[in-house]
Amino acid sequence: MAPLTQQQRNAMNSRDEQFFRELGTRVALARKEQQLTQQQLAEKLGIAQQTMAHYEGGRLKVSASLLPQLVQILNLSLDELLGLPAKRTAKRGPASRLEQQIDMIRQMPMTKQKFVSEMLDNVIGKIE
Repeated sequence: MAPLTQQQRNAMNSRDEQFFRELGTRVALARKEQQLTQQQLAEKLGIAQQTMAHYEGGRLKVSASLLPQLVQILNLSLDELLGLPAKRTAKRGPASRLEQQIDMIRQMPMTKQKFVSEMLDNVIGKIE
């Protein structure tokens, strides 16, 4: 196998840089939605606050070993953390109104999602 050219290495690096900047932004947003400081999240992960700041700024690559802890602490799926589109079931026809609403709720900040969830719990509790 031929070694990579400098141009190929630079292209991979720029893609990585963009990915890790975007990942850092998603981590920061989710952290704020959970009402955590960088220091609090860093402590939960067992890392320094400065390292957390570098992760969120995309200046350091987030260690793959931290991903399971991050998704658990930030209450996200791995797909959400990585910025992947939501998985759809193989169903024919347009999405139902309820599915559309659920998709809209998924796009809301975590605090609004919790509010909607509490409202649904109240309504469902009254029906049962």
